[in-house]
Amino acid sequence: MIYITGDTHGEIDIGKLSSKNFPQGNSLTKDDYIIILGDFGFIWKNESDKTEEYWMKWFKNKPWTTLFIDGNHECFTRLNNYTVSEWHGGNVHKINDSVIHLMRGQVFNIDNKSIFTFGGAESHDKEYRLDGISWWKEEIPNYKEVQEALNNLEKVNNKVDIILTHTCTHTFSYELVQEISKDPTETILDEFYKIINYKSWYFGHWHTDKKFDEKHFCLYDKILPLTNT
Repeated sequence: MIYITGDTHGEIDIGKLSSKNFPQGNSLTKDDYIIILGDFGFIWKNESDKTEEYWMKWFKNKPWTTLFIDGNHECFTRLNNYTVSEWHGGNVHKINDSVIHLMRGQVFNIDNKSIFTFGGAESHDKEYRLDGISWWKEEIPNYKEVQEALNNLEKVNNKVDIILTHTCTHTFSYELVQEISKDPTETILDEFYKIINYKSWYFGHWHTDKKFDEKHFCLYDKILPLTNT
């Protein structure tokens, strides 16, 4: 079983996954997954501290396995220093056995579903943040990551069941905020939109829950099950 939800921002928005708010989690196993659509935020400081250790233990003690794509609020210095390994057909960073980072441009086969992942987005508040402390330039996908994505998509004939991203295409961001975004990540996603044959697309980032149509969903607080998508 797979569930999907929006940004957690470390402990700020983790309450959505509490037993009280998400009682369905009590019946899950480590072979079930909750996917966070970026801004995981628990790998945040340049060195692990007691707060991070507490929450990593919290995730380990949960019955499910937590997966996340990266957003724009992650400590990429540390995240990218984890060993890259293959998992369910794509590259990941294993934070521990219960917390796994789904890297950009990968196609995974999870619970008999093909899932394309592409994290990243531009921070709207980066002028108020400190380089290497609360902001990292790696939030914007680079050329190598885009090429990796295109190569992996070509292997599956540009066809997947599900797309998971942190932000979205320009069309959907404009519908959300009535402004034309200058985020280069959205330009990349515009191109993926043109070439990928998919059944559904889920993204976070915008701190709202919205169903645009039968295929496109923005998530924040809601936790949606993936059934027969």
